[in-house]
Amino acid sequence: MAGTTRNDQHSRQARIAEMRRAERARERRNKVIVITASVAVVGGLVGFGAWALIDQKNKEKAAAAAIEAARTAPIAQEQTWEAKSLGRNHVDTPVTYPMNPPVGGDHSPRWMNCNGDVYKEPVPQVNAVHSLEHGAVWVTYNEKAPQAEVDQLAETVAKTPYSLMSPVKEQAGAITLSAWGKQVTVDSASDPRVKQFFTKYVQGPQTPEPGAACTNGVAGK
Repeated sequence: MAGTTRNDQHSRQARIAEMRRAERARERRNKVIVITASVAVVGGLVGFGAWALIDQKNKEKAAAAAIEAARTAPIAQEQTWEAKSLGRNHVDTPVTYPMNPPVGGDHSPRWMNCNGDVYKEPVPQVNAVHSLEHGAVWVTYNEKAPQAEVDQLAETVAKTPYSLMSPVKEQAGAITLSAWGKQVTVDSASDPRVKQFFTKYVQGPQTPEPGAACTNGVAGK
């Protein structure tokens, strides 16, 4: 009986030892699985993050390239006046301009406010020309322009610093965009040349006084 008891005890101890070894083996496998999964997840996140960063950089480069292309591409039917032909004197007397709306020339010492200002009434040209000297784009229209087009242009101007808008009854085209020495006439606010003109000439390379103020000037109606 004593021998049988000892054999039973040895057998139980052996089974317990085997169970413990099996448990330790399972724990090691579980740890390996967790670590492998964690590495895979982290690797995936790092890879996704790197891809997202590269994708964002590519989008930024593409946007910058598109803007640069718009700034350098010629604008169809744009009129240009040489800077040397445009006076820049500050005068307090009336000025007669050879084009309407004017794109430069002698002008008032005070500029029209051009921080996205939309005027319902005509503005003094001598003040608007000073705004062009500061790098503003001046949008003008007459009664030929449909009200919906005028409203759409007003929205664009209102959100664009260094721009202003006002009616000019005597101008030839329905809608005219002017910058210092530059001008284009369009029939629609959705004409792609409108966006191109803003991109190219708001504080563009034609600006005689880049960075000069567009606020604290003359406020129209």
